[in-house]
Amino acid sequence: MISALNRLVDLVEEQLTQELDIGGLAGALGTTEYHLRRMFSSLAAMPLSEYVRRRRMTVAAADVVRGEEDLLSIAVRHGYGSTEAFGRAFRAVHGATPGQVRRDGGPLRTQPQLRFRLTVEGSTPMDTRIVDRPAFRLVGHAARVPLIHQGINPHIQQHINAIPPQEHSRLKGLGDTDPAGLLQVCDDVDPDGTEGSELTYLHGVAVQQDTSAPGDLDAIDVPGGKWAVFRTTGAHPQTLQQTWAATATDWFPSNPWRLRPGPSIVAILDRAPDFSTATCELWLPVEPE
Repeated sequence: MISALNRLVDLVEEQLTQELDIGGLAGALGTTEYHLRRMFSSLAAMPLSEYVRRRRMTVAAADVVRGEEDLLSIAVRHGYGSTEAFGRAFRAVHGATPGQVRRDGGPLRTQPQLRFRLTVEGSTPMDTRIVDRPAFRLVGHAARVPLIHQGINPHIQQHINAIPPQEHSRLKGLGDTDPAGLLQVCDDVDPDGTEGSELTYLHGVAVQQDTSAPGDLDAIDVPGGKWAVFRTTGAHPQTLQQTWAATATDWFPSNPWRLRPGPSIVAILDRAPDFSTATCELWLPVEPE
């Protein structure tokens, strides 16, 4: 995966002014576009699309400062159909318009070319198991919420707080398969993991594929396949979020598995009364590399 990510970075440089064929590259490297994008965003701490935009604007800035071409020619060469669209992208990266930078020589904000390296860390073993599950369903109460990487997501918290206490007991009674208990489910997540992008959050339980669910509940049908299950214990949600990040930095680069499309599931196995600490299982859909 580290090699694949570095080849992706090379491809960005080779085709900086062109449309990138990420799917074709992923296939040639024996992986999938979905997994490649998810790993890039996790390790680079930015979506691939944002990295490409920053690199394009870094190179474009040099053309602007040189002053040898008009701004429209520079815009077209870097994939923009107008100076207005180019100017918006340029300002978003550099904080100034192309005209201001051409006149003043700056300010410029450079995005260096990334290079991924596998460092020897992993001093804390990850408690993981691989589970092969037949198809099942997730049923509960769903909402569209923005993705927030750090801390408690207030939109998810608001959604959960709006569910009456008796409804939690009703949901628990419906669950009849693993993952057991009340579940926190994230589905339809942007593969780039863009902060603020929308996802479907479902608070509910897992039921067998042929179990009928009440009509007032939302449902997600989950196809059969393998899951990597990570067990965490500690401060909540910090320990869970740290483990989630470590799956990209430590576990996937060290194991012959890759992410496949599907929901990620958190099962709360035990928790303090105030939820300050918890024991959880993080279920991620995977397939062999």
